[in-house]
Amino acid sequence: MANEEFGPLAGLIGSWRGEGGVNVSYDYEQKKVIEETYTEEITFKIVGDVDNGKQKIWCLDYITAAKRTGSDDIFHTELGFWGWDPVRGEVMRCFMVPRMSTILAGGTAKADDTSFSLSAKIGAEDWGVLSNPYLLENAKCTRYESSYKIDGDTFSYEENTVMAMKSMDGQEMDHTDKHTLTRV
Repeated sequence: MANEEFGPLAGLIGSWRGEGGVNVSYDYEQKKVIEETYTEEITFKIVGDVDNGKQKIWCLDYITAAKRTGSDDIFHTELGFWGWDPVRGEVMRCFMVPRMSTILAGGTAKADDTSFSLSAKIGAEDWGVLSNPYLLENAKCTRYESSYKIDGDTFSYEENTVMAMKSMDGQEMDHTDKHTLTRV
Protein backbone atom coordinates (compact mmCIF):
# COMPACT_ATOMS: atom_id res chain seq x y z
CA MET A 1 0.00 0.00 0.00
CA ALA A 2 1.34 3.44 -0.90
CA ASN A 3 1.70 5.84 2.00
CA GLU A 4 1.38 2.96 4.48
CA GLU A 5 2.53 5.18 7.37
CA PHE A 6 -0.97 6.74 7.25
CA GLY A 7 -2.46 3.43 8.39
CA PRO A 8 -6.23 3.21 7.85
CA LEU A 9 -6.25 6.74 6.36
CA ALA A 10 -3.93 5.90 3.45
CA GLY A 11 -6.82 4.95 1.19
CA LEU A 12 -8.40 8.41 1.59
CA ILE A 13 -5.56 10.34 -0.06
CA GLY A 14 -6.83 12.00 -3.23
CA SER A 15 -10.07 13.49 -4.53
CA TRP A 16 -13.57 12.02 -4.25
CA ARG A 17 -16.98 12.80 -5.69
CA GLY A 18 -20.42 11.42 -5.01
CA GLU A 19 -24.04 11.98 -5.92
CA GLY A 20 -27.09 10.80 -4.01
CA GLY A 21 -25.90 11.43 -0.46
CA VAL A 22 -28.77 11.60 2.04
CA ASN A 23 -29.05 14.45 4.56
CA VAL A 24 -31.69 14.44 7.32
CA SER A 25 -31.83 17.79 9.10
CA TYR A 26 -34.13 20.45 10.53
CA ASP A 27 -35.44 22.93 7.96
CA TYR A 28 -36.11 26.31 9.58
CA GLU A 29 -38.37 27.54 6.76
CA GLN A 30 -40.56 24.43 6.82
CA LYS A 31 -40.23 24.10 10.61
CA LYS A 32 -39.74 20.35 10.43
CA VAL A 33 -37.15 17.62 9.91
CA ILE A 34 -36.62 16.92 6.21
CA GLU A 35 -34.65 14.48 4.08
CA GLU A 36 -32.82 15.62 0.96
CA THR A 37 -30.14 14.33 -1.38
CA TYR A 38 -26.84 16.01 -2.16
CA THR A 39 -23.65 15.84 -4.20
CA GLU A 40 -20.26 16.20 -2.56
CA GLU A 41 -16.61 16.68 -3.39
CA ILE A 42 -13.83 15.93 -0.89
CA THR A 43 -10.07 16.30 -1.28
CA PHE A 44 -7.57 14.74 1.16
CA LYS A 45 -3.96 15.95 0.94
CA ILE A 46 -0.86 14.76 2.75
CA VAL A 47 0.44 17.06 5.49
CA GLY A 48 2.96 14.46 6.67
CA ASP A 49 4.14 13.49 10.10
CA VAL A 50 3.45 15.87 12.95
CA ASP A 51 5.52 15.58 16.12
CA ASN A 52 3.65 16.20 19.37
CA GLY A 53 6.45 15.65 21.86
CA LYS A 54 6.87 11.85 21.84
CA GLN A 55 3.65 11.39 19.83
CA LYS A 56 3.85 11.21 16.03
CA ILE A 57 0.62 11.79 14.09
CA TRP A 58 0.46 11.03 10.36
CA CYS A 59 -1.76 13.82 9.13
CA LEU A 60 -3.98 14.62 6.14
CA ASP A 61 -5.83 17.88 5.57
CA TYR A 62 -9.15 17.95 3.79
CA ILE A 63 -11.89 20.17 2.48
CA THR A 64 -15.39 19.15 1.47
CA ALA A 65 -18.28 20.94 -0.18
CA ALA A 66 -21.85 19.67 -0.61
CA LYS A 67 -24.68 20.91 -2.85
CA ARG A 68 -28.32 19.94 -2.73
CA THR A 69 -29.21 17.81 -5.73
CA GLY A 70 -30.16 20.13 -8.60
CA SER A 71 -28.58 23.23 -7.03
CA ASP A 72 -25.30 25.01 -7.75
CA ASP A 73 -25.20 26.56 -4.26
CA ILE A 74 -23.00 24.99 -1.59
CA PHE A 75 -25.10 24.30 1.51
CA HIS A 76 -22.37 22.65 3.59
CA THR A 77 -18.61 22.98 3.68
CA GLU A 78 -15.98 22.00 6.19
CA LEU A 79 -12.25 21.83 6.50
CA GLY A 80 -9.98 20.06 8.86
CA PHE A 81 -7.47 17.33 9.52
CA TRP A 82 -7.45 13.56 9.83
CA GLY A 83 -4.71 11.95 11.91
CA TRP A 84 -3.33 8.49 12.59
CA ASP A 85 -1.30 7.67 15.71
CA PRO A 86 0.17 4.21 15.03
CA VAL A 87 1.55 3.75 18.55
CA ARG A 88 -1.80 4.38 20.27
CA GLY A 89 -3.87 2.91 17.43
CA GLU A 90 -5.99 6.06 17.24
CA VAL A 91 -7.73 7.65 14.28
CA MET A 92 -8.64 11.32 14.71
CA ARG A 93 -10.66 13.87 12.80
CA CYS A 94 -10.68 17.57 13.70
CA PHE A 95 -12.91 19.82 11.61
CA MET A 96 -14.85 23.04 11.63
CA VAL A 97 -17.86 24.34 9.77
CA PRO A 98 -18.68 27.97 8.92
CA ARG A 99 -21.42 28.01 11.58
CA MET A 100 -18.45 28.35 13.94
CA SER A 101 -18.63 24.87 15.36
CA THR A 102 -15.67 22.51 15.81
CA ILE A 103 -15.52 18.78 16.42
CA LEU A 104 -12.52 16.69 17.48
CA ALA A 105 -13.61 13.05 17.12
CA GLY A 106 -11.56 9.95 17.71
CA GLY A 107 -11.59 6.18 17.78
CA THR A 108 -9.34 3.17 17.61
CA ALA A 109 -8.22 1.17 14.59
CA LYS A 110 -5.49 -1.10 13.30
CA ALA A 111 -3.11 0.05 10.58
CA ASP A 112 -4.69 -2.21 7.95
CA ASP A 113 -8.35 -1.51 8.85
CA THR A 114 -10.56 -0.36 6.01
CA SER A 115 -13.41 0.64 8.31
CA PHE A 116 -13.52 2.44 11.63
CA SER A 117 -15.74 4.66 13.79
CA LEU A 118 -15.21 7.99 15.55
CA SER A 119 -17.14 9.83 18.26
CA ALA A 120 -17.17 13.05 20.25
CA LYS A 121 -19.42 14.62 22.87
CA ILE A 122 -20.01 17.99 24.41
CA GLY A 123 -18.08 18.62 27.61
CA ALA A 124 -15.43 15.96 26.97
CA GLU A 125 -11.81 16.84 27.61
CA ASP A 126 -10.62 14.66 24.76
CA TRP A 127 -12.98 13.82 21.87
CA GLY A 128 -15.21 16.91 22.12
CA VAL A 129 -17.57 19.42 20.54
CA LEU A 130 -17.40 23.23 20.68
CA SER A 131 -20.01 25.66 19.34
CA ASN A 132 -20.60 29.38 19.32
CA PRO A 133 -23.04 30.79 21.95
CA TYR A 134 -25.93 31.14 19.47
CA LEU A 135 -25.72 27.46 18.54
CA LEU A 136 -25.53 26.45 22.21
CA GLU A 137 -28.82 28.27 22.76
CA ASN A 138 -30.60 27.15 19.58
CA ALA A 139 -29.10 24.00 18.05
CA LYS A 140 -26.62 22.54 20.55
CA CYS A 141 -24.59 19.59 19.32
CA THR A 142 -24.43 17.14 22.22
CA ARG A 143 -22.86 14.17 20.47
CA TYR A 144 -21.23 13.24 17.17
CA GLU A 145 -20.81 9.70 15.85
CA SER A 146 -19.47 8.58 12.49
CA SER A 147 -18.38 5.43 10.68
CA TYR A 148 -16.29 5.05 7.54
CA LYS A 149 -15.45 2.36 5.01
CA ILE A 150 -12.71 2.66 2.39
CA ASP A 151 -12.82 0.02 -0.34
CA GLY A 152 -10.34 0.80 -3.13
CA ASP A 153 -11.90 3.59 -5.15
CA THR A 154 -15.06 3.76 -3.00
CA PHE A 155 -15.38 5.72 0.25
CA SER A 156 -18.58 5.55 2.35
CA TYR A 157 -19.55 7.27 5.55
CA GLU A 158 -22.47 7.65 7.94
CA GLU A 159 -22.58 10.53 10.43
CA ASN A 160 -24.98 11.41 13.19
CA THR A 161 -24.85 14.82 14.86
CA VAL A 162 -27.21 14.74 17.83
CA MET A 163 -28.62 18.22 18.44
CA ALA A 164 -30.82 19.71 21.15
CA MET A 165 -33.16 21.93 19.13
CA LYS A 166 -34.79 25.01 20.66
CA SER A 167 -37.24 25.06 17.72
CA MET A 168 -38.34 21.55 18.79
CA ASP A 169 -38.88 22.52 22.45
CA GLY A 170 -35.37 21.37 23.36
CA GLN A 171 -35.86 17.85 22.05
CA GLU A 172 -32.85 16.10 20.61
CA MET A 173 -32.85 15.20 16.95
CA ASP A 174 -30.50 13.12 14.84
CA HIS A 175 -29.01 15.19 12.04
CA THR A 176 -27.67 12.43 9.79
CA ASP A 177 -25.65 12.28 6.61
CA LYS A 178 -24.67 9.24 4.61
CA HIS A 179 -22.88 9.04 1.32
CA THR A 180 -20.78 6.86 -0.96
CA LEU A 181 -18.14 8.61 -3.05
CA THR A 182 -15.77 7.42 -5.76
CA ARG A 183 -12.19 8.44 -6.46
CA VAL A 184 -11.79 10.99 -9.28
